[in-house]
Amino acid sequence: MIKGNISLDDFRNSGGTELEPSEWLLIDQARIDKFADATNDHQFIHVDLDKAAKSPFESTIAHGFLTLSLLSHLMGQTMLIPKGTVMGINYGSDKVRYLQPVKVNSRVRTKVKIEKVSKRSGTQFLVKSLVTVEIENEQRPALIAEILSLYIVEE
Repeated sequence: MIKGNISLDDFRNSGGTELEPSEWLLIDQARIDKFADATNDHQFIHVDLDKAAKSPFESTIAHGFLTLSLLSHLMGQTMLIPKGTVMGINYGSDKVRYLQPVKVNSRVRTKVKIEKVSKRSGTQFLVKSLVTVEIENEQRPALIAEILSLYIVEE
């Protein structure tokens, strides 16, 4: 397993590398409420504790997009960074599947497998990663996504 800042050659050849998991992150009601406010998505399943307790989930759950939005932070803990990187940019997602809701006060973490590193132009490299968001003490993950990141390195 490769970790931390690596040479550009090692970075180019990192396809197939499975990275260490990120640290666990608590998804509490305050985080869910802030996301609801930021996105104007106040559906009861996210913000109304009493009503959500009567739902099949028996509690409030995080927005799927909240879980997805945390990938920048969680992946940033473990992603390989080539030496000389000027910036990394979220380039998009090829596929995202929400497999299980994240209940309030659960902890999540990411596991990342670098699928492919492609040189785009000059000093730009496109990285395709398979990302799994695990929920602590749950068999099924919250989501699985193919995430694209663009790295720009010094010449």
